[in-house]
Amino acid sequence: MAAHRIAIIGGGPGGLYAAALLKRLDPAREITVWERNAPDETFGFGVVLSDETLGGIEHADPVVYAALQRDFVRWDDIDIVHRGTRHTSTGHGFAALGRRRLLEILHARCRDLGVDLRFRTEAPPPDRLCATHDLVIAADGVHSATREAHAEVFGPEVVGHRCRYIWLAADFAFDAFRFEIAETEHGVMQLHGYPYAVDASTVIVEMREEVWRAAGFDETSPQESVERCAKIFADALGGRPLRANTSAWTTFRTVVNEHWSHGNLVLLGDAAHTAHFSIGSGTKLAVEDALALAACLEERPTTAEALAAYEAERKPVVASTQRAARASLEWFENLALYLGQPPRQFAFNLLTRSRRVTHDNLRLRDARFTGAVEREFGCPPGTPPMFTPFRLRGLTLRNRVVVSPMDMYSAEDGVPGDFHLVHLGARALGGAGLVMTEMVCVSEEGRITPGCTGLYTGRQAEAWRRITDFVHTRAPGTAIGVQLGHSGRKGSTKLMWEGMDEPLPEGNWPLVAASPLPYKPGGQTPRQLSRAQLTDIREQFAAAAWRAARAGFDLLELHCAHGYLLSGFLSPLTNRRTDAYGGSPERRLRFPLEVFDAVRAVWPEERPITVRISATDWAEGGTTAEDAVQIARAFAAHGADAIDVSTGQVVDEERPEYGRSYQTPFADRIRHQAGVPVIAVGAISSWDDVNSLILAGRTDLCALARPHLYDPHWTLHAAAEQEYDGPGAVWPAPYRAGSRRPRTGRTDAARPRLTLESRPHGPGHGPA
Repeated sequence: MAAHRIAIIGGGPGGLYAAALLKRLDPAREITVWERNAPDETFGFGVVLSDETLGGIEHADPVVYAALQRDFVRWDDIDIVHRGTRHTSTGHGFAALGRRRLLEILHARCRDLGVDLRFRTEAPPPDRLCATHDLVIAADGVHSATREAHAEVFGPEVVGHRCRYIWLAADFAFDAFRFEIAETEHGVMQLHGYPYAVDASTVIVEMREEVWRAAGFDETSPQESVERCAKIFADALGGRPLRANTSAWTTFRTVVNEHWSHGNLVLLGDAAHTAHFSIGSGTKLAVEDALALAACLEERPTTAEALAAYEAERKPVVASTQRAARASLEWFENLALYLGQPPRQFAFNLLTRSRRVTHDNLRLRDARFTGAVEREFGCPPGTPPMFTPFRLRGLTLRNRVVVSPMDMYSAEDGVPGDFHLVHLGARALGGAGLVMTEMVCVSEEGRITPGCTGLYTGRQAEAWRRITDFVHTRAPGTAIGVQLGHSGRKGSTKLMWEGMDEPLPEGNWPLVAASPLPYKPGGQTPRQLSRAQLTDIREQFAAAAWRAARAGFDLLELHCAHGYLLSGFLSPLTNRRTDAYGGSPERRLRFPLEVFDAVRAVWPEERPITVRISATDWAEGGTTAEDAVQIARAFAAHGADAIDVSTGQVVDEERPEYGRSYQTPFADRIRHQAGVPVIAVGAISSWDDVNSLILAGRTDLCALARPHLYDPHWTLHAAAEQEYDGPGAVWPAPYRAGSRRPRTGRTDAARPRLTLESRPHGPGHGPA
């Protein structure tokens, strides 16, 4: 069994619980906890724990669990108060208690087990502890001195955010988790409140930095701040006062570490990671860290192996939580965007902000509330949001699902063949409201690879007509759209499965771009386009659009994303021109807008045009979310009917922040700030996500790529799984017999992570 002599730096819940677990697992261990503060000194007031975390505690230490049970305040409701209207959603299941009481329980448990607790005592330097102990656990919080002392090893990244908040308390118990919005003369402020005792509640007041300064909170004393917050939220508090302990106005900091251990030193809790309080995860994560660390030390023969296993187990879980917390944090940072939403949609948007609560599980928790939101949205009875129609100019889509453009690299001389007929035809039969082609190139030189399709010859147009005729005849009600683009500096490369973005070994063609910058080191350097060449390419786009109209496409999308030619003009990282087409954002927009105008002029008036953009380059100095709003507004002003919001793939050195629905916040922002319909795309994989995003008003349409490669009938299967049978998802007659969802086998629940009931215990330590 690893680690006999253990030092723990920091006496918060994570450090104390780790001490108790490790001592209980092996009473012979010598465990010392150093805490520089007094036993009852703590930040904040209440702690919320999930049923999942409590289940882990129950199995690992029934004594602690029983003590917690006696003090927990439980409730099911969330109240959202906005513009004088309160909406309540039930069925959520919260449990909370006072932070001081939690510490008292853990102090008592540690003392009963024989842990040496040293309060008001600075821990010795970590290096000295590491030399005299088998294991050193750094649980010294978000400002961890231990982490910073070994920053070169742990690789911490600490990011500050845009809101100021203060942690307060009220001497009465809210009867629900309460979110209240105050629209003041200085800007929007919000209250997060929840009970933690029968006579006390946590109250967090939060606002953006600029609102905080405009309101003068930067110049008020702590007591004045408390009194002003009580007045601003007097309705929520029933006129009662607020109180503080050691709290002051602060900004939340997200902590991420590349590594969590160094030799026999390991990070735990906020020292290793933080997640915004709006999803109530800090103490939860620390306790779960302690459970996992204790289990790994039991299971592995050496400390080194145990720490490696602990990090491997916890990092993916924490990363997922941090993504959810970041989404929640940013939602509150941008709260002002949503104030004009219909009341129930606003409430639904708030509840689903982290993407962990979704339409489906909210419907299971509170069908009454979710049904009211759907009715306000306009869903016919029994119709999921994704199967409501949507109109773009003269085109009405029967549902909100789009088969996203996906390059197939399977054409010969730019001509789509039988593969494309089967590929696109199958997905059209699969029920999506709109099926998009891959990027169709406007010239031979504008191809990405030799296998790319085109619309620069009549033969190509005839081949596309064969496909659109099939879709319109065999999948009536499904629209088919064409995406037009030019590869720019990302052309003349191998087929994707032969080496993505790698130059052809032979047969290369010359590349052109906004500026003479290769996409990858060692790649071909494109020629900077001259004025005359810009005119030629603009005409190539117009000619391709004319052919697309004659080929029978219902919608056209202009590809201004992913580092291809038009995207290369938009990004400051790829457009270094000093003429009228480079420099300011307006000048960088000039050529893409000229192309758009030329395409719009030949495209039938009643048919819509969308524009795909990269809303961020994921690289320093590149396009930002604010720039993307400006770009979207410009295209909308020229007649774009919707913006297809993607991100990245503009520069090779990008650092995307991947995760479920990770690009949706950019679409959400454009929709609300630019006032234009949007298509969200990127890691949207479930029909539950689609329903959630649509109903929350974050997007108008959802484009899915990989799910449609996995299942061409994804949309029809989504309808079957939701028991929907209506005009939004019509099964082709030959497939009707397969419209019933097949039965599936049973699955067993996972076993508890750490169960200790049968483990022997020392005298005086209570029942195992």
